[in-house]
Amino acid sequence: MAKSLQEQLLQAGLADEKKARQVRQEKRKARKQKQPADAEAAARKAEAEKARAEKVERDREINRQRQEQQAQQARQAQIRQMVDQHGVARDKGETPYQFVVGTKIHKIYVSAEQADKLARGRLAIAVLGEGFHLIPADTASKILERDAEMPVILHDPKSDQPDEDDPYKDYQIPDDLMW
Repeated sequence: MAKSLQEQLLQAGLADEKKARQVRQEKRKARKQKQPADAEAAARKAEAEKARAEKVERDREINRQRQEQQAQQARQAQIRQMVDQHGVARDKGETPYQFVVGTKIHKIYVSAEQADKLARGRLAIAVLGEGFHLIPADTASKILERDAEMPVILHDPKSDQPDEDDPYKDYQIPDDLMW
């Protein structure tokens, strides 16, 4: 049997055993790297990577929703605190004041002075839960800055100006008219 070139070089003394071992190891490593990877393993790995990326995206979305919810709760707490701090008491109210929230007409009893301030836009009504609270107009504007969806009834005296083409513009509605 013919010897391999490597064995012949070793016998001739042109190469040493250490160098031959190193060459064999390099050949073995090269063969292992060239071997085709298991197709199923590659598919599983790609699938796992895709699932990991989807999970990261889902977690990111859940985090964003939680942060948004916490910010909304913080705004609601700020609004509640502002109403508690700046609220005007309406204990001895005898004058009915009617206003619209959504599609319903509500009635609260306020003092004559408070009814006048409500009509002039100096006081507003904030709806928190089931209760109606009187607050100053500047507090109402701060509340609306934080939450535009919050039902706050603020009479705008500028809106009382009649249009130019209104046929009833000459007939002013009295401030003390109760409906």
